[in-house]
Amino acid sequence: MTLKDRRKALGYSQERFAALVGVDRTTVGRWDRGETEPQPEYRPKMAAVLRVGLVVLDALIKESSASPEPDTGSPSHDVYGPGEDDMIRREFLRVLAVAGAVAALSAEESDVVADAAVRDDAAGFLRMNEHLWQVYQLARSKASVRPVVTGQLTALNESLSDRPSPHGPRCVAAGDLFQLAGELAFDGNRYTDAAAAYSLAASASKEAGAFDLWACALVRHAYVEMAGGQYREAVGLLSVAERVAKRGDSSLSTRQWVAAVQAEAHAGLGHTPECEQALDQAETVLHLGAEAHNGGWLRFDGSRLAEERGARYVQLGQLDKAEDALHDALRQGALAKGQSFRRRGVVLVDLAAIGAKRQDADQMLTYATEALRLARQSSSGYVARRLQGLQAEIGSLVDDRRVAELGAEIAALSAS
Repeated sequence: MTLKDRRKALGYSQERFAALVGVDRTTVGRWDRGETEPQPEYRPKMAAVLRVGLVVLDALIKESSASPEPDTGSPSHDVYGPGEDDMIRREFLRVLAVAGAVAALSAEESDVVADAAVRDDAAGFLRMNEHLWQVYQLARSKASVRPVVTGQLTALNESLSDRPSPHGPRCVAAGDLFQLAGELAFDGNRYTDAAAAYSLAASASKEAGAFDLWACALVRHAYVEMAGGQYREAVGLLSVAERVAKRGDSSLSTRQWVAAVQAEAHAGLGHTPECEQALDQAETVLHLGAEAHNGGWLRFDGSRLAEERGARYVQLGQLDKAEDALHDALRQGALAKGQSFRRRGVVLVDLAAIGAKRQDADQMLTYATEALRLARQSSSGYVARRLQGLQAEIGSLVDDRRVAELGAEIAALSAS
């Protein structure tokens, strides 16, 4: 077995493993291919992350060096290569640059299209985007939506290439659609692709002067940072998102969503007062009207407040308060009959984490087993990743045969 084999068996992407060890993803790629060996200062942390002793780690490193992967001349990617996604992003950046240049030219120097035609074109894309968000939310397997989103991005790029100016209305459509593309990548644990999509969404939204759309792109980018344990970086991003949202529409729930995610980042840093303050700010969404969200790129409507608060209390170690809030979330989801497999799975993982922290094997197994079932049914990489994180909480429970078997099932799910 090589380093790469062990890493993937535990469900770690190159990005996640790099974040845990404290190196760049490209360094992990070189270790995977046997091109270089880890320096001694990284080995104790690697051994802990891979759950092996230093002797076994040394054997994995030697096996990797003895069986190097062929150098294809291109970067290593765990799931998807740069391929079509990367080409779409490069094309959009080229079109955006051309559009900006054309817009700066005088009317005599540029071929300006009628505003009405552009608005009609953009409206068509926005209607399709709205439909795709609905499909995404209802889809049991999020990955099944990827081909049609890719097709929509290609069509939007072609539209921008054909008529690069004026480009504001279609940049709104791009800022919307790239956020959906980022969601798909994030759910599949492709953090680099997700970050790239959210960055493009922010750029397009800024170009269009769509402040709420722009703020939401920054919020989603913060989730990528938190997935890698980079909570301080997430706080910085969210601070910018907060300032951008203040320039947006106060009747929308953008500011409340920013606050909800700020609570998560502060909880990750152990900042209880800041977390509580942000949660209270998020709850002001309940005072907004029915049109506070659009069900697409902005979906924060207050229905997740219980699960958000419960999850934050888990992070902060306030287990009794967390358990009450999470059970409320499950009850609310059952009554509404609209809680997705992904959302329910995350609540169950948090309840399992409470059992693990209490060293209560029965509680941990009850909730984790159900979450594992939902992760398999939905093919959600996000729920699988949350289950993988549960492994770090198990501690002495690993001596329980049932817990060990569950850990093997989680590892197999993450690897697949």
